[in-house]
Amino acid sequence: MTRIVASLAVLCALAACETVEGAGQDIENAGQAISTEANDTQAEM
Repeated sequence: MTRIVASLAVLCALAACETVEGAGQDIENAGQAISTEANDTQAEM
């Protein structure tokens, strides 16, 4: 029983890390897109 609980805890922790990493990557990509657009706009001025 202890092994099952420990295994579930590890799986939940790994799933949470994946989710946070994915959200971080999405935010980073959005920031890069905004930065690129800002640079393009500034170059056109």
